[in-house]
Amino acid sequence: MHSTEFVQFFDGGIEPQLEQLGGKGASLVTMTAAGMPVPPGFIVTTAQFDAFMHTAGITEKIERLLGDLDPEDIAHVDRVSADIRDSICSCPVPGELRAQTIGAYDALQARFDSPVPVAVRSSATAEDLPDASFAGQQDTYLWLTGIAAVTEHIRKCWASLYTSRAIIYRLRNNIPAEGLSMAVVVQKMVNAQVSGVAMTLDPTNGDRSKITIDASYGVGELVVSGLVTPDNILLDKVTLALITEHLGDKHIELIPDAAAGALIEHEVEPARRAVRSLTDDQLLAVARMAKRAEKHYGSPQDIEWALDADLPDGDNLLLLQSRPETVHSSKPATQPVPTAQPSTGGYTFGSITSSLLKPTH
Repeated sequence: MHSTEFVQFFDGGIEPQLEQLGGKGASLVTMTAAGMPVPPGFIVTTAQFDAFMHTAGITEKIERLLGDLDPEDIAHVDRVSADIRDSICSCPVPGELRAQTIGAYDALQARFDSPVPVAVRSSATAEDLPDASFAGQQDTYLWLTGIAAVTEHIRKCWASLYTSRAIIYRLRNNIPAEGLSMAVVVQKMVNAQVSGVAMTLDPTNGDRSKITIDASYGVGELVVSGLVTPDNILLDKVTLALITEHLGDKHIELIPDAAAGALIEHEVEPARRAVRSLTDDQLLAVARMAKRAEKHYGSPQDIEWALDADLPDGDNLLLLQSRPETVHSSKPATQPVPTAQPSTGGYTFGSITSSLLKPTH
């Protein structure tokens, strides 16, 4: 199936336009075009969301409900939010739009020998912007199987644009409702053996001569959401020499359960907790990937990565996301700090904040 106005594949040769694909979708298309190892997938574009919202009459309803909304009246915001989200999840999607999504899902599955689970991720037009640390305001759903679950969770991603938290965030930050839209990424789920995040600077002081890597076992949402304390490693960006490392507790991992058809939390054995989750070679591979992303984008990056247990060593490191680092990189570059201040374990990951939402199955 080819990319269309309503559905676009990462590798479809399309222009990565933020207004069509949202921040996450545009980034995945850009990284795929650059030859980076991105798991395949497609984007349900903002054009599909907009067409659905207009056809169902929800756009006009939102304009009426949000017109004079006071962000400090939380109870009222909650009622408005629930009303809008219920409409998005219950109104029928036009047949042509639904058919294109089903066709794209079937085309993605046809790339594999057997059915693969997918992740469904929100990709809003106002997220991942250099001047707006907006990540995590919308939903991510993991390890979904079958078109029914996928289409249900695409709707949930659409609806997440109007959670109370997102509405209040936009009102307080003067982000206009006009032109606001939502794309949704549908991507092959990585069977993550180890995963985490990396920044091409030291987040404690903004030192751009360093790379910081956080790593833990299983799927990365536990690291991103701060539910586990990962291994924290600081490297020299030029030589990739190890500067400091702090082993995290890594007490649980999120792994697939074939019987349940979902991800489950599994307690990590003491022996694995006591050692670093990445080998030396894997650590260097993550650092090189982070440097490659920074070179491509031309600014400090905040990446999510994973080692896929289904792929052979050397081909198993995958790039899941790369976004501008928003805390320090908006400031002028300074001379490297002579002595890096090591982290004491985990830290708040700048623009990466996400809630772990367990998939329905």
